[in-house]
Amino acid sequence: MTTMRYLFSSLLLAGFLLSSVASADDAKAEAIKEDRKKIEGKWQIVELVIQGNKSKDEDAAKFTVVNDDKGAWTLWSDDRKVAMGTSTFDPTTKPKTIDFTPSEGDAKGKQFFGIYQLEKNARKLCFAPSGKVRPTEFSSTAENQHIFVTLKRIKSE
Repeated sequence: MTTMRYLFSSLLLAGFLLSSVASADDAKAEAIKEDRKKIEGKWQIVELVIQGNKSKDEDAAKFTVVNDDKGAWTLWSDDRKVAMGTSTFDPTTKPKTIDFTPSEGDAKGKQFFGIYQLEKNARKLCFAPSGKVRPTEFSSTAENQHIFVTLKRIKSE
């Protein structure tokens, strides 16, 4: 009978652990879906800092990003497509993480690791050059070589 109790207890524990993992995976999938929906739309770059060098506001404002709810994005400069690609992210980490992979443009095929903050009509991104370690804070200096971007949502007409 002790063997049966042990076996039954082990099965219950295994079932509990599996359901906990499934619940965590479901929660993560739902959080990703929610943030993808929030990011969907057209965004204006309002601040751009590259390796500690802040772009002029009027230069940053020339750039827009269009995101869909499946992870695809397109970067525009005025009316010219500069790059496009896909992104994956994890809103369950602190800070939230995002990875970009351009499929067109100068950085085609490279991967960029970053972090993001998301509000209803504003968001921040900070990412490292391809091949470098993911940032842990929203800063761009000559030493860390990060790219820091602040965007605001463009209201649809």
